[in-house]
Order: sequence, then structure tokens, then C-alpha cells
Amino acid sequence: MIDFHVPLVGFAAYSGCGKTTLLKKLIPLLRDKGLRLAVIKHAHHGFEIDHPGKDSFELRKADACQVLISSARRKALVTEFDPHQSEPGLDELLKDLDHSRCDLVLVEGFKAERFPKIELHRCTFKSPYLYSADPDIIALATDEPVTAPVPVLDINEPQTVADFIYSTFYEQT
Repeated sequence: MIDFHVPLVGFAAYSGCGKTTLLKKLIPLLRDKGLRLAVIKHAHHGFEIDHPGKDSFELRKADACQVLISSARRKALVTEFDPHQSEPGLDELLKDLDHSRCDLVLVEGFKAERFPKIELHRCTFKSPYLYSADPDIIALATDEPVTAPVPVLDINEPQTVADFIYSTFYEQT
């Protein structure tokens, strides 16, 4: 189990199930509860956060291993990995966060890692449930009635999911 001093909760599901869609709705609801949020998203492919022609993009393409872009409003650090290096795990990525600026970390993906997760499931996908093989799933958010050994939440009611997260991590005695 990943040991991190800030609570973290993941969202595990098959591709296309709506992880990002739900997160976009959950973030403002959890912010309304006073939480400062960090998000880590796993990508199964290469990605670009910068654009050709921009100075920072060109500096990275010139073979800089790290490029830090900063302004009065935000900063972004792009780190290039050696192509022979293994992909960093969630525990390594958590070290990159500014721990003093977050109360909760929301994680999209990393379903094979050991940390608390909410499984997302939609009946239209006909995919198997993950909770039976993953002891770290703490709830199931779905759009169909189901009996499960974990709390079942309505995936279409983000407030219910936000309330579950808040009560699980912040209202424990």
C-alpha cells in the first residue's frame, strides 16, 4: 500500500468509462468543501503539454532533460525520461507534488497500484467488475443496481461521490 501523508483516492475503470468526466465534476464539489486538490493522471501514450514554435517546446526538443516554465500565475515542469528507463510509479510521482499545497490527491488511472480507489463502471460497457480482484477498491460508482461488498454510489450523482470521499477521509473519528 502506498504510504503518503496526504489522503489519496484513485478512480479505476476501463477506458471510456468517464473517469475524466467525473473528475471534472468532482473537483469543484470537493473545493466547495474547502479542500485543496492535486490530480495525477496516467497516460498510456506519449503526450505534449506544449506546442511547436513556443520557446519552452523548442528548448525541450533541443534535448534539455527538464524545462521549467513559470509565470506569475503558474509553473510547469516537463521532465524527459530516458527511453530505456521504466515508467515511474505512483509513489515516485507523488514526491513531485508540493505537499504543503494539497489536502487530497485525486488519481486517474494507476489501477494496478496499491492505494484506495473508487471503481467506475457503466452497464453499457459490459466489462467485468474490478472490485473482486482489487482489495483496495473502497467503493463502486455505477449506473446500474448491483450488490457489492463495498459501498455502491450512483456514478451520475457526483455530489454523492464527493460526499463519500469527504466522509471517508475527513469525517473519521
